Amino acid sequence: MEYWDIYDAEKQPTGRKMKRNDWCLKEGEYHLTVLGVVARPDGTYLITKRVMTKAWAPGWWEVSGGAAQAGESSEEAVCREVREETGLDISNAEGGYVFTYKRENPGEGDNYFVDVYRFVLDIDENDLKLQTEETDGYMFATKEEIENFAKEGIFLHYDSIKRVFEQLQ
Repeated sequence: MEYWDIYDAEKQPTGRKMKRNDWCLKEGEYHLTVLGVVARPDGTYLITKRVMTKAWAPGWWEVSGGAAQAGESSEEAVCREVREETGLDISNAEGGYVFTYKRENPGEGDNYFVDVYRFVLDIDENDLKLQTEETDGYMFATKEEIENFAKEGIFLHYDSIKRVFEQLQ
């Protein structure tokens, strides 16, 4: 059974935990999720396509991410999620934390913070080991291609994370 830490409105751990997907959070309580945007030095971004068996947003494009497990830091969670979903080790990649946003879903018990990271890594396609239970393909997309997927309504979280796709420095 997977557990998640419960945070307060200031993103401080409360010392309490919840079972994964047990939407029991009250107003002012949150769990922590992470998104790891992986870019290549040429300015393209690794995006993956969700399997069609997903209950939510099947076939949509996304970046790697998921919930932080109990006791896990945000950085540990993003490294684990990217490794699980793509096979890539980003622990020594250039980049890191960019920003956090918050989602509140009154009445659903599912409030969460999202820590957004961007890493730059010279990736060879042979380095990828996609998690077939989660992903049904990948591409190295330009910012414009990602924007087009978003306009079509088939890119997860785009409006919340679009600034992470700004020019690489």
